[in-house]
Amino acid sequence: MIFHLKTDGEPAYMQIYQTLRNAITEGELGYHEKLGSKRNLALELRVSVITVAHAMDLLIEEGYVEARPRSGYFVSYQKEEQFPVGNPVLRPDLKGPGAVTDRYEAGVDSFSYPMLARTVRRVLSKYGERILEKSPNQGSRELRRSLAEYLARSRGIYVQPEQIVVGAGSEYLYSLIIQMLGRERLYALEDPSYEKIRMVYEANGAACEMLPLGTHGIHTEALQHSRASVLHVTPFNSYPSGVTASASRRRSYIRWAEERDGMIIEDDYASEFSPSTKAEDTLFSLSPKKRVIYLNTFTKTISPSVRIGYMVLPEDKLQRFTDKIGFYSCTVPMFDQYVLAEFLDSGEFERHINRIRRKMRRTAAPVRGE
Repeated sequence: MIFHLKTDGEPAYMQIYQTLRNAITEGELGYHEKLGSKRNLALELRVSVITVAHAMDLLIEEGYVEARPRSGYFVSYQKEEQFPVGNPVLRPDLKGPGAVTDRYEAGVDSFSYPMLARTVRRVLSKYGERILEKSPNQGSRELRRSLAEYLARSRGIYVQPEQIVVGAGSEYLYSLIIQMLGRERLYALEDPSYEKIRMVYEANGAACEMLPLGTHGIHTEALQHSRASVLHVTPFNSYPSGVTASASRRRSYIRWAEERDGMIIEDDYASEFSPSTKAEDTLFSLSPKKRVIYLNTFTKTISPSVRIGYMVLPEDKLQRFTDKIGFYSCTVPMFDQYVLAEFLDSGEFERHINRIRRKMRRTAAPVRGE
């Protein structure tokens, strides 16, 4: 295929990545089709080989392309996956000596305490007695605005602050989702998955169906035969398996929801710590009909003691939320919300994330094709 780069706007490597990704997902480039070499593509587009290699690395990381030694790049994305791919992931023994029994225990570099102390002092000076006020039910306007701006620049999620609901951690938000969508529905979960997800659903009176997780995500055949109408997934680095759903599998989740008028709960736990130079595409950003509720927390990225989570609702679900559970008070103190908003607005949070990503990339050897 032949295409031309724009001379302004996005970096050249992102234009190459987006053009090839769109050609692959729209079927212009088929499964197992060989792409041109990075040298030929660089000559054709009049860019450096490094620029093309960077774009190819992103496509490889997201599962659109694979690199074969001395052979080149080949399309690995399948629009329709009718049969399981890869071997099932066996549930690890979580009870052995030294076993990690909670997904928040696996540590990363801690957030800077001196920075936390400076931010706390700044918030006390800036807001004064306002920290003692009762929070609006969905969370403070300041934090929801900061979250909306952060999601737009870091995750490709463009929403209004009104679509964001703040709560004390993911487990509390799971319970709100069940009450909003209904206990009478069947909820499908990854198997294996974080055990507390199932426990919270069942404690709230919802029935769960466990779907086997393979090396590329939930097996497509199991998903198609499921009787569920709500799918709860952790597309990036699912705990405890460590599986990241491939690009084709993520899109199959969305097709599944569209075909049966269902909903997806996207638990984006710890996705910020991807070593990739580009964040993984979220299901929320890929869903044109907005059948995804996006959920994330700061328990992993800042500290287990920071019990702040948030969910992003599709616009057409806002009225349902308000009618059914909008009366609930926010469970996060205003002071904590102001501190988190200050972290996001000052750029300190993203600098912390970028430090971790750089450290992770130094230990990961990229795979390149010819």
